Amino acid sequence: MKDRARELKSSGKKADLLRDLLDKIAAMPSPDSELATRIHEIVVANAPSLTPKLWYGMPAYADEGGKIVCFFQDAGKFSARYATLGFQDPAKLDGGTMWPTSYAITALTAADETTVAELVKKAVS
Repeated sequence: MKDRARELKSSGKKADLLRDLLDKIAAMPSPDSELATRIHEIVVANAPSLTPKLWYGMPAYADEGGKIVCFFQDAGKFSARYATLGFQDPAKLDGGTMWPTSYAITALTAADETTVAELVKKAVS
């Protein structure tokens, strides 16, 4: 909750939001920092309309209305055995009456990176 309170008090300037996100990623232990860095690069390359920012202390990406589309949760956040790439309601991933909204990540292969890129593109389509 302290992270969230700090986020709400931030300047909201894109440069500051990006710096805060990159600082958070740099502070993560390995291998989460490497996973988060690569996820960040994929999101920025495939959905440049999204704004990088922190959300409850996690790297996240918001649409033009400020709503979170996707986020990266490092394994250490809740002492989990894997990191998570998650999507929120604004993500347009709907597929029938049931679809995944988060993905466990232990490593990123080239095929995984392609999948993440496709998911991000679909989320903002």
